[in-house]
Amino acid sequence: MRKLGIIGGTSWNSTVLYYEHINRGVAAKLGGLHSARLIIESLDCEADYAHFHRVGDWAGGEAVAVAAAERLKTAGAEGLLLASNTLHKHAEAVKASIGLPLLHIGDVTAEQVSSDRRTNVALLGTRTTMSEGFIRDSFERRGITLAALEPSWMSEVDRIIYQELAAGRVVRDSQRKLKTLITELGKKRVQAIVLGCTELVLAIDPRANILPVYDTTAIHARAAVEWILGEREEARAAA
Repeated sequence: MRKLGIIGGTSWNSTVLYYEHINRGVAAKLGGLHSARLIIESLDCEADYAHFHRVGDWAGGEAVAVAAAERLKTAGAEGLLLASNTLHKHAEAVKASIGLPLLHIGDVTAEQVSSDRRTNVALLGTRTTMSEGFIRDSFERRGITLAALEPSWMSEVDRIIYQELAAGRVVRDSQRKLKTLITELGKKRVQAIVLGCTELVLAIDPRANILPVYDTTAIHARAAVEWILGEREEARAAA
């Protein structure tokens, strides 16, 4: 079983979901009392990451991510997972620094969307994730169109994430707003919704919407289980 390093804490609420998803996945595959071999570097979201967003110091945020990854490598991690969509802004710098496999949340989610033959989806997340290329590129490389959101909706989704969900607060009024947004996107012939923020699943039920919803947290965690057990599966296939 490979040992996976996780940079979490951005926020801790979604990191909890990762821990549960990954361990349940390994247990389901192996049975008994099996669980995943994980090393978690849990950041202080306020001081270590959100602060850099507020002041626009992306180099500072990147330095924190790279340093966390290097500590995980030193601790024995054989691969890395960033437990946040927005944190993937620094994915290339992190990967270059540590020289270990990095499971990219955009790639694994876009591959799932592509395999389902969906070509027009909406990406919801922080303003940075929705507007920059570090997640969007994974979809566009596969010929998937990302629907444009109105600026007012981008601002509202960003606010809900940073002011509520990242702090573990699920506000009913915000849930209704997100449901309204999804309904509006459905009227524009959008085929599916991608929850491009690991906390959004706290407010949006993937099973109870008028459009198919891709939960990046769950998809990313499943990819992590496959990677963790990869050596075992390869050995079994070779036997």
